Amino acid sequence: MKEKNQVREHWGGSLGFILAAAGSAIGLGNLWKFPYVTGQNGGGAFILVYLLAVLVIGFPVMVCEISIGRSAQSDAISAFQKLSTGKSGVTHMLGLFLMLGACGLFCFGKYGLAGIFFLVALVIFRFGWATVGILSVVTPFFILSFYGTVGGWTIAYFFKGLFQQLNFTDAASAEQTFATFADSFGPAVFFQLLFMGITGSVIWFGIKNGIELASKFLMPLLLVFILILIMRSVTLPGASAGISYLLTPDFSQITPHSFLAALGQAFFSLSLGMGAIITYGSYLDSEKNILSSSLMIIVADTFFALLAGLAIFPAVMAMGMEPSAGAGLAFQVMPLTFNSIGDHLGWLWSAIFFFLIFIAALTSAISIAEGCVTCLIDHFRFRRKNAVFWTILLASLFGVFCSISVFNWNRLPALQKALVWAFGASDNSLFDLMDHFSSNYLLPLGGLGISLFVGWQWGMRHALTELRKGGSEVTDINFFALLAGLKDDPLSKGTHSLTLSLILGILIRFISPISVILVFLYNIGWLSLK
Repeated sequence: MKEKNQVREHWGGSLGFILAAAGSAIGLGNLWKFPYVTGQNGGGAFILVYLLAVLVIGFPVMVCEISIGRSAQSDAISAFQKLSTGKSGVTHMLGLFLMLGACGLFCFGKYGLAGIFFLVALVIFRFGWATVGILSVVTPFFILSFYGTVGGWTIAYFFKGLFQQLNFTDAASAEQTFATFADSFGPAVFFQLLFMGITGSVIWFGIKNGIELASKFLMPLLLVFILILIMRSVTLPGASAGISYLLTPDFSQITPHSFLAALGQAFFSLSLGMGAIITYGSYLDSEKNILSSSLMIIVADTFFALLAGLAIFPAVMAMGMEPSAGAGLAFQVMPLTFNSIGDHLGWLWSAIFFFLIFIAALTSAISIAEGCVTCLIDHFRFRRKNAVFWTILLASLFGVFCSISVFNWNRLPALQKALVWAFGASDNSLFDLMDHFSSNYLLPLGGLGISLFVGWQWGMRHALTELRKGGSEVTDINFFALLAGLKDDPLSKGTHSLTLSLILGILIRFISPISVILVFLYNIGWLSLK
């Protein structure tokens, strides 16, 4: 089971790292989740809120994660153990805050959240900053479990398209077909396990021969075909209403919940707070530029999210469906779109579309699983193949419960009763709860820990040392001089200049943690933003 003196792999080049990290970010969060979350929160106005969350919180946290990973050259748990020195008052304050929060939540009858807060507080008191690393392993394990359910849907719908079983003529048929399949015990579980098996087979071959090689092939293919889909979608009769809905801000639709959804979507979409980016950063050598790589990853992720909206929303409006249709939006509307083409090849277009959704899901699932695998390799000295086997097996078994609970809680009465008591979730399935708590609690909590660690424990000086490697001198250039094209001007540099490093430091030390804390307080009902 254990193996000593394992040689750590590295990416073959910057392109491989960027494509793999972009593949981690560009997944179901973009092509499946972003369109329906946008639809549920007012369209264009939500996109602006989302972009703000990405810029102010997503980008700094991503820079932090890559810096931590590359500096430590290890898994998430070991990274925080290596880079933290001695005890920290910040961790004790955070643990005390969570403990007090647990008491308050318990008094208000929110037993599930109280238990989670209490457990995390105990782990913080015992392991200190390593708790952030532990969360970065536990969170992706839970995400991988329900992620495999949706990944299985993509494979099933790919085959349904090939065998011409998606020839819908109206929205009701599309909705009924999706609901029937997702509620079917055997097929849903079979395709979930198949997706998890494919994910494991890629990771099995390691970084260069598995993850990097797959990313270099799959990501360009994904871009080509989503552009083709956009061309078809925007030319449908009535598609202009969807374009307008996507691009025209309606701020009357923005509520405090929209900010929570935007933050959760940013973390989910960018794969932040789950250890994936720390893990990928640990395979990055010191010659690569972290800032430019982070920027390219975030731009690519946001670009694909907008492309997904542009491919789906015009079709939603053209087909007369609701943009807030929920998790089944892509599975319901796109077959209708392709069947409207009129060349009798709608089945082929549907198969291609769901194959591409499968690619996006696969590249993200690979990065999510790799964080758990790397932890077993680095921290517990597993061989890679053993680590892959146990990660995929356990996540698959847990994911089975997510798959069979999507539409029918009656199959899991004991679990339903326990979750209703703990979380008051009578109308939600285990799948919904895992999605909600991962996106809105665990991922932001991980991001909060990372920001506090870099800003107040490891220190911005150490982070900037990593950022300056690989020719990243842009951190020391006056920000406005950079925008004005005067970065080479000697007067643009100086200790008191408004440099990118100063901006990042403020965002990481203050803005990101405060934003996440406010969202937590709102989400548990202790803060009203009316």
